[in-house]
Amino acid sequence: MASAILTKSGQRLRFLSSCVPLSRLFHQIHSSFPAHQNSNPVLPSPLNRVLIYLAERAFHFQIGSRVPSSPIGVMASSAVSNFSTQSASTNEPVVSADWLHSNLREPDLKVLDASWYMPDEQRNPLQEYQVAHIPSALFFDVDGIADRTTKLPHMLPSEKAFAAAVSSLGIQNRDGLVVYDGKGIFSAARVWWMFRVFGHERIWVLDGGLPRWRALGYDVESSASSDAILKASAASEAIENVYQGHAVGPVTFETNFQPHLVWTLDQVKNNIEEKTRQHVDARSKPRFDGVAPEPRKGIRSGHVPGSKCIPFGNVNKMNEFFIMD
Repeated sequence: MASAILTKSGQRLRFLSSCVPLSRLFHQIHSSFPAHQNSNPVLPSPLNRVLIYLAERAFHFQIGSRVPSSPIGVMASSAVSNFSTQSASTNEPVVSADWLHSNLREPDLKVLDASWYMPDEQRNPLQEYQVAHIPSALFFDVDGIADRTTKLPHMLPSEKAFAAAVSSLGIQNRDGLVVYDGKGIFSAARVWWMFRVFGHERIWVLDGGLPRWRALGYDVESSASSDAILKASAASEAIENVYQGHAVGPVTFETNFQPHLVWTLDQVKNNIEEKTRQHVDARSKPRFDGVAPEPRKGIRSGHVPGSKCIPFGNVNKMNEFFIMD
């Protein structure tokens, strides 16, 4: 979950020479590229534009200039008449809790609880979902909606498997999706990226996740045997049926795979030699340096040769949430 590829341009990305404070990241990104280049580096990973977006806001916040407002965030203060996710901007990766609260009951908007925790945390996301979740939210099982042909955890499933699982959740291509998690911002970015990989652009991460939602006093609901639980089970069963070669139910979600948003192991290996892209490791610095044990048994410590460290924890250290108040 914690890596990315940054495109190089003529010179080395000096800001990646060490684990830098994320409040300086946006400035250093731009200072590392030629003045004539207008595009941002490509980050084909769960952090993708989320990382660049946060770095930009952090930079503006630090130097005291006005933080650029989000077209979606502008809508957060009041309900929007004739709302449709078809017209909502896909240029911003996050929406505020206020915006979601105002538009929660819109028919073409679905909310996904994508909570997931590291093995050593000993937390059960499905159980926590049943205790408290945003009203009408569906549960997206990060470990369940995954490739069943490998023992590696939550590897990207095939197009057919993803389409079958998402269809079992009742999601269609016309739906707008808001995804959140129980930490504030963690596994939600992974699911945001998964949908993007399979061609669905109308998806946003909830700024601050469930903690922010609850801190603002918005209602949560519980469910021990709701329709959402049955759908989560059906999604897992659909994935298994695809990999077993069995028939699946009606498919209501059509995928459009975006190969530029994900790399294979062979591509990573080739890049170690060719050095045409900069690999970024978003794990903690001790894990990157190999001085802290990996949370999963049997996984070697250390990092991919040539990669640079930008700890994901530093992204949130400045503020628990993406959008500055």
